[in-house]
Amino acid sequence: MTTVAHVHDETDAPYALSHLDALESEAVHIFREVAGEFEKPVILFSGGKDSIVMLHLALKAFAPAPVPFTLLHVDTGHNFPEVLEYRDRTVAEHGLRLHVASVQEYIDAGKLRERPDGTRNPLQTVPLTEAIQSLRFDAVFGGGRRDEEKARAKERVFSLRDEFSQWDPRRQRPELWQLYNGRHAPGEHVRVFPLSNWTELDVWQYIAREGIELPEIYFAHEREVFLRNGMWLTAGEWGGPKEGETPETRLIRYRTVGDMSCTGAVDSDAATLDAVIAEIAVSRLTERGATRADDKMSEAAMEDRKREGYF
Repeated sequence: MTTVAHVHDETDAPYALSHLDALESEAVHIFREVAGEFEKPVILFSGGKDSIVMLHLALKAFAPAPVPFTLLHVDTGHNFPEVLEYRDRTVAEHGLRLHVASVQEYIDAGKLRERPDGTRNPLQTVPLTEAIQSLRFDAVFGGGRRDEEKARAKERVFSLRDEFSQWDPRRQRPELWQLYNGRHAPGEHVRVFPLSNWTELDVWQYIAREGIELPEIYFAHEREVFLRNGMWLTAGEWGGPKEGETPETRLIRYRTVGDMSCTGAVDSDAATLDAVIAEIAVSRLTERGATRADDKMSEAAMEDRKREGYF
């Protein structure tokens, strides 16, 4: 009997996705699932890195067709100018439609009041929820990730919100085998988190792989800042610095971007993608834990705001 030796060929090996390919594939699946299941989805787009990656994934999910969703940004009036410039340029470049819910307009109309500490991040909830209700969005994409904060770690990919946009952890649904349940009653909607299973490091590695442009404030640059409660904040019309807070020019960058009044910078000389990735790889603090004053107002600050309708 003649036996034929089996010659191993690379094609015999099972094909395996890299971890970034797997994350991308999951996110693309989520975008397409929402497009097929909901009537009027919207993407929250602030010009921050997570929303930038989310839009990039949406563009990939539906190429060569246009993205079938509009964009929504809750503008506090205290956003970084570089980020707003990036937001508007990106919207124009891709021919997208952007709705802006303005916190300042709510303050001017007497619907909201300025906080004593000057921060407006907690004031975003009412403009956000009223925009969702008035524009009748039934699915809202957000860039939240489970590694950011313990309240967000409880969130499902499809997160049901009631008719008041409030979140109840007890109403979270199981998501076995990536099967997502988008059923909701009239007036309710679903918050959708395509980046739930990503980490900060995954986001940056994906940005590097895909060659995604970011606002310059994510990289090391010199800026006039002052120290408050252990964080370097940018001076601005929102109320800083106060007496006894001395501005100084430092080499810094931002790990996360939100309202100037509560987003701290970190000392850093990481001016390139590779340098940022190396810096994050050895960090032991989450980006929100290290740089977001609004999450330090109480032990359950994020969860309290989520229950009220915040992301």
